Amino acid sequence: MTTATSTLRGLLDAGAAEHAALRVPGGPTVTYDSLRRQVDRLSDRLQWMGVRRGDRVALVMTNSLEGLIAFLAVSNVATAAPLNPAYKEDELRFYLEDTDAKLIIKGSDAGEAIVKAAPPHTMTHLVATADDDGQVELKEVVDYGPDVDPSSVIDDRNYFRTRDYEEAQERGGIPMAAADDVALVLHTSGTTSRPKRVPLTHANIIASVGNIVDTYGLTSDDVSLCIMPLFHVHGLVASVLSAFGSGGTVVLPPRFNALGFWPVVQEHDVSWFSAVPSMHQALVARARRRDDGDAGATGRLRFIRSRSSSLAPATMLEMEERFGVPVLEAYGMTEAAHQMASNPLPPGERLPGTVGAGTGVDIGVMDEGGALLAAGDRGEVVIRGANVIRAYESNPEANASSFTDGWFRTGDEGVLDAQGYLTLTGRIKELINRSGEKISPREIDEVLMAHPAVAEAVAFAVPHATHGEEPGVAVVLTEAVPEADLLA
Repeated sequence: MTTATSTLRGLLDAGAAEHAALRVPGGPTVTYDSLRRQVDRLSDRLQWMGVRRGDRVALVMTNSLEGLIAFLAVSNVATAAPLNPAYKEDELRFYLEDTDAKLIIKGSDAGEAIVKAAPPHTMTHLVATADDDGQVELKEVVDYGPDVDPSSVIDDRNYFRTRDYEEAQERGGIPMAAADDVALVLHTSGTTSRPKRVPLTHANIIASVGNIVDTYGLTSDDVSLCIMPLFHVHGLVASVLSAFGSGGTVVLPPRFNALGFWPVVQEHDVSWFSAVPSMHQALVARARRRDDGDAGATGRLRFIRSRSSSLAPATMLEMEERFGVPVLEAYGMTEAAHQMASNPLPPGERLPGTVGAGTGVDIGVMDEGGALLAAGDRGEVVIRGANVIRAYESNPEANASSFTDGWFRTGDEGVLDAQGYLTLTGRIKELINRSGEKISPREIDEVLMAHPAVAEAVAFAVPHATHGEEPGVAVVLTEAVPEADLLA
């Protein structure tokens, strides 16, 4: 990276004062100088409200300038807990209670579900808004009921807040977040248990950002298009924080739109973007329907990154042919603050069907007994590195099964070749067990995706009276095709 830092706020120091940090298509542009000033101002506001290191602050917002700046301010003084704004009331209530959120910040377009779901101990909730110049404000909203005059309560509250804040300043100020503080807490789903809390420290995230910047040679000239949601590490760490760590620019549309995608790429000089395979498939499907194959629409794009699920080799090769840039499949997970491995940029070798080699992260393959296996042997993928969490929060059972001799067990099955390239063969719990034979759903997916009429495919286990399980498949077709052809 272009700057050494131990916290997310420090990442912002990589950008030149007047260089664009954030651009909203059809909206404002925010320079690094403005971004730093806003994050510091909102951090101060949160501390005045009583937010302290270790407190959890829930963020319920769509991809937006105000959502991103609010996240940066929260992580500077406390712990951010981003939540999917599409969650229903009962889901929001679970996550708010599970993270013990002291404060809620929501976007102006958020529904009432988040207000209804707030536990009694929640301090209050704030609405984040941005004006036409990209200046973000946090407005306090409290419903005291029909028998209470809100102005009197807020005046009392503000008096005591101001007094406590000023006394703290006289004692030397309220400390900001440090490297070992938890910057971000997210949940990862299990197949048979409640979601696990993943505490990512500033140090974890900074390590991952550094790995991503180094892997793709990101500089201040790069422009990242963020089309992944900011309540996951893919969008936050890869598309946004890595761009900030290199002093580059983030273009932040409110959502992914295949129809208007390439005009945004051209207008904002986007040099790279990262997305899930379903988004890539949507772009390919649209290109197929255009006579020119979207030729020339890629502007100064220099690479496309794919993550979060497997990218079929046939799709990767078609993307490279149609869009004229390298497509790099990567591998990551929440517990590793996102990236663990990636295929390299040219002149490095890209191997379709693999997720590349470790990027500043040690990767091994382990058997059930905890022994590391040799290259070419299939087993559970394990990782270790500065970006990897040391434990789940308050979950000794998950910790006991997930960590072995300093290695984190990913739950993925895979094999390393002699060059260190990793091929994922499936999730261990998703393997199809046919009369004792373990079948990888991904291998079936890739065979079907090679058929020109198959747009999407997913294989899964179907109960069978004799064999226990048989492979079943669901496909999305671009044209009618006989079932016998697909079976063949």
